[in-house]
Amino acid sequence: MPEGDTVWRACKRLNQALAGQVLVRTDFRVPSLATTDLSGRTVAEVVARGKHILMRLSGGVTVHSHFRMDGSWHLYRPGERWRGGPGHEIRAVLETEAWTAVGYRLPVLDLVATDKEDSVVGHLGPDLLSPSFDRATAIANIESDAGRTISEALLDQRNLAGIGNFYRTEICFLLGLHPRRPVAEVDVPAAVDLSRKLMKANVRNVAQVSTGIDRPGQRSWVFERAGKPCRRCGTTILTEMLGEPTRERVTYWCPACQPET
Repeated sequence: MPEGDTVWRACKRLNQALAGQVLVRTDFRVPSLATTDLSGRTVAEVVARGKHILMRLSGGVTVHSHFRMDGSWHLYRPGERWRGGPGHEIRAVLETEAWTAVGYRLPVLDLVATDKEDSVVGHLGPDLLSPSFDRATAIANIESDAGRTISEALLDQRNLAGIGNFYRTEICFLLGLHPRRPVAEVDVPAAVDLSRKLMKANVRNVAQVSTGIDRPGQRSWVFERAGKPCRRCGTTILTEMLGEPTRERVTYWCPACQPET
């Protein structure tokens, strides 16, 4: 699933291409928007809020989307072949004279009034990549449920927005925390600070890196390394599904570097 830094980069590219441009054609291929025509509106800006994409248009309308597991926006020049996937996976086409933005496999795609964006992103905690990131609120949000596991708390977008499975797994390793460690036993400010540091370090990278080595197979400490030796101590990396029933994600840890007690 794309994480906050991936979404931030996507929004930056979309904003650079579309901001200030007039839409000359729009094509929404979801039932709720099938008859919607936004041509003639100007793209004011495209911004990220956690993992949500907000494309703000003139007239007070925002195109809201979310990638979830495998959605994406692609940009094409006029006449360029679209390569983001088969045609039946296209959910939106937004065209200006210079660019065409094509949204593939978007599980969330809707329109909201720009002054009502809180109806779709108001539940989110502080955005880790926002210049105005509210550290104190993020810490307080996590600490409000002391019995919850740190792994679940970090992944909960209501606490702080942007962290996905890669970051929550690597943060726990770097802090020596078993993913089931309760929040009450965690230095939460340190976890929040490391979360922001890692995401900001990767915000302009194509790949997500936590080891400092941007090479295939060497970018993570434990993420997607089940059954392999820990890079620090050689112990076999373990994995399991962890989280609340509707938010279960696979997690990875080193039982020696991240003891449960």
